[in-house]
Amino acid sequence: MTTANSDPRLNRRAPWMAAAGLLALAASLSACTTATSPATGRTFSTPVSVQQEAQIGAKEHPKILEEFGGAYTEKPELNPYVNSIGQFLASTGERPDVKFTFTVLNTPDINAFALPGGYVYVTRGLMALANNEAEFAGVVGHEIGHVNARHTAERMGQQQQASILGTLGVLASGLLFGQTGANLAGGIANESIANWLGSYSQQQEFEADMLGVRYLTRATYDPQAMSTFLASLDAETRLEAELAGKDPNVVDQVSMKASHPRTQDRVQRAIQEANGAAANAMLERDVYLSKIDGIMFGDDPSQGVIRDRLFVHPPLRFAFEVPSGYKLVNLPDVVAIKGPKGTLGNLSLADPQPGGSLVSALQNYDPKGNIVLQDIETLTINGMEAATGRARVNTKSGAANYRAVLIRHPSGKVYEFAFVSLADLGARYDSDFQKTAFSFRQISAAEAAQYNKPQRLRVVTVQPGDTIQSLSNRMVVGEAKEQWFRVLNALEQANSVQPGQKVKIVTY
Repeated sequence: MTTANSDPRLNRRAPWMAAAGLLALAASLSACTTATSPATGRTFSTPVSVQQEAQIGAKEHPKILEEFGGAYTEKPELNPYVNSIGQFLASTGERPDVKFTFTVLNTPDINAFALPGGYVYVTRGLMALANNEAEFAGVVGHEIGHVNARHTAERMGQQQQASILGTLGVLASGLLFGQTGANLAGGIANESIANWLGSYSQQQEFEADMLGVRYLTRATYDPQAMSTFLASLDAETRLEAELAGKDPNVVDQVSMKASHPRTQDRVQRAIQEANGAAANAMLERDVYLSKIDGIMFGDDPSQGVIRDRLFVHPPLRFAFEVPSGYKLVNLPDVVAIKGPKGTLGNLSLADPQPGGSLVSALQNYDPKGNIVLQDIETLTINGMEAATGRARVNTKSGAANYRAVLIRHPSGKVYEFAFVSLADLGARYDSDFQKTAFSFRQISAAEAAQYNKPQRLRVVTVQPGDTIQSLSNRMVVGEAKEQWFRVLNALEQANSVQPGQKVKIVTY
């Protein structure tokens, strides 16, 4: 969640402005024609030409940057390094007509995706998880494969002409987020632009793996790195699930594994069909670790930080906490809250900002009349003026209970909590909503300063006497230090560390 002064993304209805632009673009698309994939030779029907793909990518690129924390520029040498890898891989491909653009996004989420027209994105969270250049190149090569095969154009052709807008909403398949709870007040039955991305088909994912292996092999990287990265991703996904109290065997919809449903078997099949690795296949571990040494790990304090169930925004000087069993997701325009039994919520800057009574603001909450609040009452939350109201709304899952809470921060800004639970659950989660809203508080400058220093990934050399336990104890993550150390370094339970070995730890 960014500061209102520095970023307009705090407007939680902004995604619909992007949708309006997409509608105009959709109207300009021609009827479906037959095209041939330059990378696979398959034919398919699509309503977009290669030229229109380039236009789509150029149009959506600024929106991607706005939506996902912008480009990560804190380490100036990192983006040229990533670009050099991407351009090298792209030069081995089948599309010299595509001008590729490679961007590292400033988000801790582990993800990679691509827009048509050659716009490829990786997150700093993904870079922190990879353990060598070949692993990272495997991810980038996979995304180049989607672009070169024109998979988005093919998917658009599989849709009815009337649903082109919806297809444009899922342009960059591979995005981490499923239902995040964002934009609940704008219509909780609808998915926002932040929800755009569905999954590619299994065939398309396999083709992207085959193409990625092809590009890795041509560039003399070891294609087995695609498999080792997938193992690290699986370990990270399982750890996140365990920490959230969920079944580690069930993929969370906010996991990269959900948007890229790939398996070790399919990756190995792709490697075999590409005739394996070259004799001089490289991993380039040392150079890669040197490039990511010092990269920001976890949340950027300027956008707010999550510490277990606590959210703190140092620049905006507020904090709140969710009960046990709830998970926080920090998005550019909202802080999303995911709870049990499909319970959802979010915190955002109220839009429009009420200039007068908060009760009056709730009485005029939704000019379109989709949400009419009842039982509106005034509150005082930690010394701050507040008001709340409830409504019954319809969602894709049926009738639901909806509650809005407005809180006027001492800065003058008004923040809004929105909570939703299925109607058949009754008032079961009302106390959780109340605890969350009543935990909202102003924080002092001194407390803000405690959270204003970002965590960083540091590469250290194992010294004689160092053990996994002693190195894990140096980690500043809030919980599961040894598990995080093992995940970041691709170490299984039977593994140990050796003097001279380079490993990643999280510190300041």
